[in-house]
Amino acid sequence: MEQRCNTGEIDLYYGDETHISEEGYVPYGWQSRDENIHIKSAKGNKVNCFGMIRRDNRFVYETTYEMVNANFIIEQLNKFSYGIKKHTVIVLDNAKIHQSKAMKAMLEIWSKRQLFIFYLPPYSPHLNIIERLWKEIKARWINEKDYQSADQLFYATRLVLDTIGKQLKINYKIV
Repeated sequence: MEQRCNTGEIDLYYGDETHISEEGYVPYGWQSRDENIHIKSAKGNKVNCFGMIRRDNRFVYETTYEMVNANFIIEQLNKFSYGIKKHTVIVLDNAKIHQSKAMKAMLEIWSKRQLFIFYLPPYSPHLNIIERLWKEIKARWINEKDYQSADQLFYATRLVLDTIGKQLKINYKIV
């Protein structure tokens, strides 16, 4: 699929969902026994996002404060399907919402619009390049100061999402 995308024969996007939360993002950490290190956080407020990205950083997304479910994903893929110009493949993981009956019922309709879903093997997030994007957003592109309030965090998140593929890019080079 990557080769077919490189020749322009198809468009290839990698999709998934994530959330940005006031709880913050701490992938790991350590401290000495006598150190008192803490990170201010709050529970409850988060913004959910479904996004799709290509290796050339073309990025399509939608956010919601509601829970992301199969209907939300279907709505986003439907909206996306009306704008495609050639065969387009969306790579998704095996999350329940991606494998739901409602999603599977849409596959034939989307194929008539030249939109196809490719499911990754189970337990293979390393094959979905959007996972790297989510990490960059949370670990580098949203600053510690942005967690001071829900309004500030969600504003910063929106700014970051809007600049992906423009000022903010990831080198998704195939080795």
